Amino acid sequence: MGSTTKHVINGIISLVISVVVTVVMADDDDGPWDLEEVAMAVGISAFLSGFFTSYFAE
Repeated sequence: MGSTTKHVINGIISLVISVVVTVVMADDDDGPWDLEEVAMAVGISAFLSGFFTSYFAE
């Protein structure tokens, strides 16, 4: 497995965990935001965080 593949997999794992926790814990009636938009923002942030943490940790 190449190093880039490893970083992408770490990003995906981070994305999945973060989005699942956000969707399970969120209360859709809790604010003026849309849950889909929040999940998308969390997913992008989590993927980039997992990817670059893996990349720079080597």
